[in-house]
Amino acid sequence: MDKSYRLYLVYASLIVALVLAVVPLHSIVKLFRPDWPLLVLLYWALALPKRVSIGTAFITGFVLDVLVGTVLGVNALAYSVIIYFCSSHHLKIRNFSVLQQSLVVALFLAFNHLLVFWLSHFLTDVTFNPAYLWPVLTGAFIWPWLFWLLRRIRRQFKIH
Repeated sequence: MDKSYRLYLVYASLIVALVLAVVPLHSIVKLFRPDWPLLVLLYWALALPKRVSIGTAFITGFVLDVLVGTVLGVNALAYSVIIYFCSSHHLKIRNFSVLQQSLVVALFLAFNHLLVFWLSHFLTDVTFNPAYLWPVLTGAFIWPWLFWLLRRIRRQFKIH
């Protein structure tokens, strides 16, 4: 498999994550939906920090803004900031165990949700609801399985 085609698998996983982010769900289940695009971006930023970085995060966030219908640029800015911190500390984070990474991912997810809320509150009239942070817990819970799945794909197709 050609090296450029392998990189398309990274983008395909981001597209799948974007689809999972907009799949219609029941309102109660929707409260607990993890932030799939950010989780996949975090994995690829840890595994391939030179290939998946701030630009990829910005484009993914912008596409999510368009798909979800939020103010354009809110998720793009939040994803860019999160991936910047993740990429700049990727060597430290990669040395953590998967459970320790789950805690770091939970902090990244919480920071993302609070940053999106703050920007949305500044630009529109959004009020804070504590249930807004449920995806942080579900994302941290899902991280080990997503990590193992994406690592298996990366190793099987020799993506580097």
